[in-house]
Amino acid sequence: MKSELTKIFQVATVFIGTIVGAGLASGKEITEFFTQYGIKSFLGIVACGIFYIIMSSIISKISIEHNLDSYSDVINIISPNVIGKFTGFITTLFLISSASIILAGSGALIHQFFGIPKIIGSLIMIIIALFFLFRGTEGLIEVNSFIVPGLVLTITLITVLYFCFCKNIVSFNNVCNFPAQKTGIALSTILYAGYNTLSASGVIVPLSNEMKKTKVMVIGIICGAVGLTLLCSMINLLLTINQPYIYQYEIPLLFVANRFGNVIQAVLLIIIWLEMFSTEVSDVYSISKTLEQSFNIEFKTAIFPVLAVAFIISQFGFGNLINKLYPMFGLLSLLFISQCIIFFIKHRNIYNK
Repeated sequence: MKSELTKIFQVATVFIGTIVGAGLASGKEITEFFTQYGIKSFLGIVACGIFYIIMSSIISKISIEHNLDSYSDVINIISPNVIGKFTGFITTLFLISSASIILAGSGALIHQFFGIPKIIGSLIMIIIALFFLFRGTEGLIEVNSFIVPGLVLTITLITVLYFCFCKNIVSFNNVCNFPAQKTGIALSTILYAGYNTLSASGVIVPLSNEMKKTKVMVIGIICGAVGLTLLCSMINLLLTINQPYIYQYEIPLLFVANRFGNVIQAVLLIIIWLEMFSTEVSDVYSISKTLEQSFNIEFKTAIFPVLAVAFIISQFGFGNLINKLYPMFGLLSLLFISQCIIFFIKHRNIYNK
């Protein structure tokens, strides 16, 4: 029983750590996809959580039943044709772009706080990531098992501080009074959930093969999705009550924490960087696993070209990458999700046995 609970915790933390990434941990992602839509943004975040549970569970069940080891294996099973090959190419592009966004975010974060050149921040992350990537799945689990709880505790602390010392600002009436900057929360939610589900599949598949138990994976995914929903809701609340100032920063959560002094801000800086780091490890791990399966390239060898390409793309800038790439990839990811649902429904008797 204790062993199962440990595995469920590991699945939940890896799931959260993979999705959080640079955009969410910094607050930039939540600002772009939710906060701008007013009070309805909270409904969008809840809908995302439900979406994660359904789709990630489907992907995990398919992976365990067919003993798959990478997202490319899932794509080959559900769509063994030209469309499948296109989806596989797009998925790899998604993950490389995600890794690039995180490297750019690392550079932006360190530059905003310390004034160090952005390229140095990106290189620091690459060097440390190599250490954990060489440890394979074990390194992936280790990274998320201590970073994710730290993020949750830090965001919870800042939220509690706002409720204790800024009661008027966080009141329900005040939150409701902030006007929506945009319309179309439904489309924004679908695109965001689609992108993150596709990104998470790169880790869900090999992790499912490692755990071997559907029950452990599904419960872990549910716990992870619920935890992620609560985390996103807290971040969205903090960003909402700090409008319109948050739109001036690439790392808006640092501005949010500034109200409580440099110590809290410094702690948040470290946590955000660590969360970016955990997702960087997850994304590079996913792509390298696929290169190993598809092209018979040794996992540890595949890590280097993946990081090199991600580093080059990252130089285009953090905010620009999120604004341009996320919506486009979110739309394309719906193709993969649709294929998964159709395949699962056709073979539901196998997965529900």
